[in-house]
Amino acid sequence: MKIFLTGGSGFVGGAIAKSFADRHEIIALSRSEKSDAVLKSRGANPVRGDLENVTADMLADADAVIHSAAYVEEWGPWPVYEAVNVTGTERLLKAAKEAGVKRFVHVGTEAALFYGQHMRDIDETYPLAPQSPFPYSATKARAEAAVVAASDPAAGFETIVIRPRVIWGEGDKTILPVVKEMADAGNFAWIDGGRSMTSTTHIDNLVSALELALTCGKSGEAYFVVDGAPVKFREFLEPYLATAGVSLGEKSAPGWLVRLIANLTEPLFRLANSENPPPLTRFTAHIMSRDCTISDAKARAELGYAPVISLKEGLARLAG
Repeated sequence: MKIFLTGGSGFVGGAIAKSFADRHEIIALSRSEKSDAVLKSRGANPVRGDLENVTADMLADADAVIHSAAYVEEWGPWPVYEAVNVTGTERLLKAAKEAGVKRFVHVGTEAALFYGQHMRDIDETYPLAPQSPFPYSATKARAEAAVVAASDPAAGFETIVIRPRVIWGEGDKTILPVVKEMADAGNFAWIDGGRSMTSTTHIDNLVSALELALTCGKSGEAYFVVDGAPVKFREFLEPYLATAGVSLGEKSAPGWLVRLIANLTEPLFRLANSENPPPLTRFTAHIMSRDCTISDAKARAELGYAPVISLKEGLARLAG
């Protein structure tokens, strides 16, 4: 199968390219010579461009698109989240339709449902949050809505959304390095002792689900994929950082206080048009202090999804 991939130089896209290269032809959107080199090392053929100028010609003869690119930074102007996550996705959908692509697989997120609340034992019937106060959540919700709305099986264009939660594993560029930096600087503290419950998604499980989505699942549908039963956040994060030789200590702060401080400080940073984020953003303060437990029963039934690696196995492999 010929697959057009976005985000191929990132954590998720890179894992897709490396995993698929021996059985699929991967062409990957690339913004620079540096990105070209990274993509080639992962077995993909780079196509120069970005989501601002993607055209049908770039997708010529592709059977499917996997869209993993997104603006996932913790801090940034709302217009940047909008331009990449929403407008970029809409442009890619248009180009894919014009190029005659048969299936469009979008990497979504549970954050698209989040506006500050607990999310306990949720499934795909839980509503999106396009009006979320958090730019990442709001724009990813709108992007997913655009993907679902573009589904047109009668015209030969099918769309699927795959939603992971807390992506982790080899090659992680967000959770492990960010928390490690905080811990090394003495700035890490648990929120509510790390007692919030969370589902997780190992990168291998996400890649497996994305490959299933190339041929399985119902058009216009979203599917959660997770590692298995939820755990306390501390039971995941502490051993995860330990695989990098990092001890997270015992410092802790109550969730209500962390959220209050973030709610008061972030608007000041926004008002000052600060390029640097506050010590803790509102999004991080809220999502790290709330339960998020997810059922992946729909993916198991309709995609044939089953985890290829458990949380315990993934941690053991990293430790080894």
